[in-house]
Amino acid sequence: MRVISSSELRNNMKKYLDLAMDEKIVIQRGRNETFVLTREEYLEPDEDLKRAISAEELLEGIEADIRTAFRKKAKE
Repeated sequence: MRVISSSELRNNMKKYLDLAMDEKIVIQRGRNETFVLTREEYLEPDEDLKRAISAEELLEGIEADIRTAFRKKAKE
């Protein structure tokens, strides 16, 4: 990891873009602003993603569970 100033990045953009292929570059702008320059990576689908459900499927399941809970409560 390297920490550089925003002016250093501006003056040596190619250098830091090349370095960001292999390491994290932290850019300090002023005293209170910090940014991170990293290479974008794409995640491959895995078993967790295959088991994932959509928001719509989640809501349907929640609604079904709520209906079941209310029916049980009404029978008591």
